[in-house]
Amino acid sequence: QVQLVESGGGLVQPGGSLRLSCSASRIILSINDMGWYRQAPGKERELVAGIRSSGRTNYADSVKGRFTISRDIVKNLVYLQMNSLKPEDTAVYYCNLQPLRNEYWGQGTQVTVSS
Repeated sequence: QVQLVESGGGLVQPGGSLRLSCSASRIILSINDMGWYRQAPGKERELVAGIRSSGRTNYADSVKGRFTISRDIVKNLVYLQMNSLKPEDTAVYYCNLQPLRNEYWGQGTQVTVSS
């Protein structure tokens, strides 16, 4: 059974950094495209960063240059390094496949950027 478990969120001041982790059970990262998504209050869920099976990455314009997605194929983990955080990055962050599979959503991890 596929299970995605996100961790690493928290409260951080503007300009700070966080690293999120996603444990992807029963998903082979070397042959699947993965993504980090986020949902802010009152907004739709959006893709912020993706990493293809080839290792190629893509980013939403709003996070380009500040966020970095990576993976550890051996440990089956997907990471999201977030630097220079802004209040508008406040959201619940989720990982999922690309294209996403609704049945695979985990509980997400809350990121709050506030002074």
